[in-house]
Amino acid sequence: MSLEPAAAAGITHLRSPFSVDETLIRLKNAFRSHGLKLFAHIDHSREAEGSGLAMRPTHLLLFGNPRAGTPLMIASPTLAIDLPSKALVWRDEAGAVWVSYNDPEYLRQRHSLPAHFIGKLSGITALAAKALE
Repeated sequence: MSLEPAAAAGITHLRSPFSVDETLIRLKNAFRSHGLKLFAHIDHSREAEGSGLAMRPTHLLLFGNPRAGTPLMIASPTLAIDLPSKALVWRDEAGAVWVSYNDPEYLRQRHSLPAHFIGKLSGITALAAKALE
């Protein structure tokens, strides 16, 4: 039995019913269908293997839309440290697959963005949930 990952400030975890590879495909398709750009796909586990280390599958996707993100970074330049948006797809020690991402409200508060910007940050919530259906 796999339990939800330990709570960490500002991180949301969604359990995926799919394999790591299928979860990645579904997220990438969701990004593309919503006009989001995939800026990078970092395969941490492959990089670890290349250094002679073993690591469970762990992938970081950086994605976004400059038209949506740029006004946010103009309003709060420090937000650039957290944009583009990120989704972490990983498998835990029990074999469960998870999608983890920064909680939009946490980002809003962290960077002192006015409340009306939350909509531009919160798209990941619905997008990730839909991709995992």
